[in-house]
Amino acid sequence: MEKLAIEGGKPVRDNVLPYGHQWIDEADIQAVTAVLRSDWLTTGPKVGEFERAFADLVGAKEAVAVSSGTSALHTAMYAVGIGAGDSSRGITRDGNIPRDEVIVPPMTFASSANCIVFQGSTPIFTDVDPATLLIDPAQVEAKITPRTKAIIAVDYTGQPCDYDALRAIANRHGLILVADACHALGGAYKGRPVGSLADLNAFSFHPVKHIATGEGGMISTDNREWARRMRVFRNHGITTDHRQREQQGSWFYEMVDLGYNYRLTDLQCALGISQLRKLPEWVKRRQEIARCYDQAFAEIPAVEPLEVRKDVSHAYHIYMIRLNLAQLRVTRAKVFSALRAEGIGVNVHYIPVHLHPYYRERFGTHPGLCPVAETSYERLITLPIFPRMTDDDIEDVITAVRKVLEAYLR
Repeated sequence: MEKLAIEGGKPVRDNVLPYGHQWIDEADIQAVTAVLRSDWLTTGPKVGEFERAFADLVGAKEAVAVSSGTSALHTAMYAVGIGAGDSSRGITRDGNIPRDEVIVPPMTFASSANCIVFQGSTPIFTDVDPATLLIDPAQVEAKITPRTKAIIAVDYTGQPCDYDALRAIANRHGLILVADACHALGGAYKGRPVGSLADLNAFSFHPVKHIATGEGGMISTDNREWARRMRVFRNHGITTDHRQREQQGSWFYEMVDLGYNYRLTDLQCALGISQLRKLPEWVKRRQEIARCYDQAFAEIPAVEPLEVRKDVSHAYHIYMIRLNLAQLRVTRAKVFSALRAEGIGVNVHYIPVHLHPYYRERFGTHPGLCPVAETSYERLITLPIFPRMTDDDIEDVITAVRKVLEAYLR
């Protein structure tokens, strides 16, 4: 454990409580071992079963399983034709075809923007609302140009974006609306489940997310043609997979486009099916933990909570506190180290994507481009939240936050 930052006394915990963790039970293990004893380890029947169960859960007509949340976002970009540009829109002064543009917030993991670049397009970083840190619809409208093809809305921390406002903007300008819902499985907006709110909705099944398949992802949509294109794309651009050819008694296949191996195995899908059954209770537990934190931190002047809108059901992939640094004698880095020293596995989500060296060098992004995201990032700390946390774990987090912040108050 790191050297104690708060001198004197014993740390709150002797072992580090992680900020997120999977929950695997005997039913999950049995589901996976049953596949190991079956004829199909990949491209088998569990893939379709998982897709149907997921689509039913989120209220979509189609769901397409892929190998990660990153591949889900990339596959969504491919499905709607995001690309290097269209010569019909004119030629630049240097003779190049203008790239497609996709609007995306910077307060997210790099994949939300990388998926745009994978397709040869340009991410247009658009600032966030200071209360929620979700993409600001007013800022979105201001960034639209003739080259804009899509908007990616990121359900940051698990709170759904303002989809009515974003849908109105998308419809007004003829744009595709994509939800990066990797934080928000099990959440809802105005009574409508996350996964049914955008034209395409991307999810992640990384171990710290709401359900785990080791690695894995899914895209939900009501557009069956996009679903067909995504299934081809995840399979090298080939029109049929091995099981389909086996059922047809055929060896013949055609590669019709340049795709990737983004398939999710039957082992992972079996685990996903089993985990889905527990999702409602797990989201409920995350919400219970968040309420405990809300009540405890309301009394601490150095903490400013993120606003939760009344028309959403927050899924709480992560729980964020925003430090009021004017009331503290130290930086966020010092608070972070002190909480780690107390046995609390805090994290920071995220460095704004436009500040990463790759984007600054490739696209000329710079500090000051998204001031709300940038100033918020300097104050954020992620606290542990996952369904298997005990009441004692919750109390440890609260105790450690109080201890550290009280020690550093001005």
